[in-house]
Amino acid sequence: MFSWLEKNPFFFAVAVFILIAYAGVVEILPDFANRARPVEGTKPYTVLQLAGKHVYIKESCNACHSQMIRPFKSETDRYGMYSLSGEYAYDRPHLWGSKRTGPDLWRVGNYRTSDWHENHMKDPTSVVPGSIMPAYKHIFDKNADIETAYAEAYTIKKVFNVPYDTEGMPKLGSFEDASKQARAEAAEIIAQMKDESIKTAFERGEIKEIVALIAYLNSLK
Repeated sequence: MFSWLEKNPFFFAVAVFILIAYAGVVEILPDFANRARPVEGTKPYTVLQLAGKHVYIKESCNACHSQMIRPFKSETDRYGMYSLSGEYAYDRPHLWGSKRTGPDLWRVGNYRTSDWHENHMKDPTSVVPGSIMPAYKHIFDKNADIETAYAEAYTIKKVFNVPYDTEGMPKLGSFEDASKQARAEAAEIIAQMKDESIKTAFERGEIKEIVALIAYLNSLK
């Protein structure tokens, strides 16, 4: 059999192709499908976190910061565990990025605090001497768009079956319910902030963009 294949290059090539294809189906595809599933503990963004992600995109933070830690020692020593594909299961759009003018932010929630982000966004050099990042004082004045964030959460729940409202996942419910949850989440962040104007605005019923952005950055773990 093998000597016959050796004498017939075409059939030998076909046999090799079939063998490799079979190995791919048996060994590669099951693992690939498994890696595409959500990693245990991965959750969809809350409405407040989604509002913060919108600020992140609007301010082009992804132009200078990546969100993908590569499996190299130099990366994991600095940023933590390398990224797994299943961690991005509920991330739309992905913000992997390709440029690092600033550090990778995928696990920034593990080592930065709310008050650190507050100071960093208001005056980057106050916490990172020599930083070339501009200040983002205007996001301390603008209100977060909770309504649009809720609309996105509702849409991806219906269209992509993102498991909001299931056990262990963020609750969505009605817009009124989501707004109350966003305020409760914002209250915890604001309690750690020093800017009195943010607290005063919150008492008036407003949630500023800086609060939503911090909620988003804190979720990156």
